[in-house]
Amino acid sequence: MSVIETLIQRRDQAFGVGAPLFYERPLQVVRGEGAYLFDAEGRRYVDLYNNVPCVGHCHPRVVEAIARQAATLNVHSRYIHDGAIALAERLAGLHGPQIESVVFGCSGTEAIEVALRMARFATGRSGIVCSNATYHGNSELVGKLTHVGSAQPESEHVHAFPFPEAYRPLRQGLSEAELCDAYLERVADAIRRFEATEAGFAALIVCSIFANEGLPDIPQGFMRKACELAHAAGGLVIADEVQAGYGRTGGWWGYDSEGFAPDIVVTGKPMANGIPLSATAASHDLMNMFRARTRYFNTFASSPLQAAAGMAVIDVIEEEGLLESVSRVGEAFKAGLVARKDASPVIGDVRGRGLFLGVEIVKPGTREPDSDRAAWICNQLKDRGYLTSNAGVFHNVVKIRPPLVFSGEDAAGFLDAWDGVIADLHA
Repeated sequence: MSVIETLIQRRDQAFGVGAPLFYERPLQVVRGEGAYLFDAEGRRYVDLYNNVPCVGHCHPRVVEAIARQAATLNVHSRYIHDGAIALAERLAGLHGPQIESVVFGCSGTEAIEVALRMARFATGRSGIVCSNATYHGNSELVGKLTHVGSAQPESEHVHAFPFPEAYRPLRQGLSEAELCDAYLERVADAIRRFEATEAGFAALIVCSIFANEGLPDIPQGFMRKACELAHAAGGLVIADEVQAGYGRTGGWWGYDSEGFAPDIVVTGKPMANGIPLSATAASHDLMNMFRARTRYFNTFASSPLQAAAGMAVIDVIEEEGLLESVSRVGEAFKAGLVARKDASPVIGDVRGRGLFLGVEIVKPGTREPDSDRAAWICNQLKDRGYLTSNAGVFHNVVKIRPPLVFSGEDAAGFLDAWDGVIADLHA
């Protein structure tokens, strides 16, 4: 039995059979640096998937901040600590004027749950509208939003609308403006159906760039107009920025790239480069109402350690010019993928912005999703030293989401590997 097989056997015993692993031949990683991961034999892999190490694996600035704070003080949130206050102030300042206060947590699921409760307290209603192919977390409450209409039915408290996209549109033959209106009507319908019930409409929640839906090309103006519908019905708008935020699209927030201003913003994974940290951010009024209605606290949140890591990540993004780098590298990277679209009939579409790109894999001559071939491509890329995954509503989108320090040289290497994989596919 190989070392990997032995580890998998031990893992199944320790974690329970079925704990997820990537790739047909799972990878044992032992070290990270920048945009790279290294296995037990010392082989280097370019990481094009992990958004947790936002500013790169083991960034020395972040490592030093964590080590210094851990050697000084780390306690729960019920003492006053300037670092946590300063991080909340700085995070709020990265948003528009409607965002003033922050609740810290340890995971995106926790932060989404706080956002849902906040919206329900503020409106006195309970109905949540989300897309039909979204994922926002895995608690019992937040999990009720996952793939509503397919994996689970709508409920009295959750209604869904079909996520907006141009590749497989709601109806064929529509202009972009007509398509936008068609999707907006489905949002309006989900809201209206709540208005006829005791639950009522509390909030619209979206990932700002519909990441789990497969990074669709969204009709221009859709999110701004969807927010107007929500506000006109007396509801709030929650932007899930766990994947879309922290520079991923080339600006601080995905909602900026889609042209809307949410009432509540949730952030998570990238915030502390591997230290568990999440945040729910909103106005003073919403936050004070939430505090007055709950005794919410999180033992490990608002900690000095989280604050040190969180501040270091923001420092690195700003001081190393990573927003500009993401825009520059991402634009060239996407252009390289688009230029290769016609190289194979299995490449249906190339989408995304900044350093969050997706390549849709389809059965030749159709727009029928091909998840098996997408998984095969990801496994072949891994064997060539490039780590991706297949995702999206049909699991057929090669998901490309590297750390923000990913370089033009890294992109060029990936494109060479991609060419080799596609050539092998048709050999």
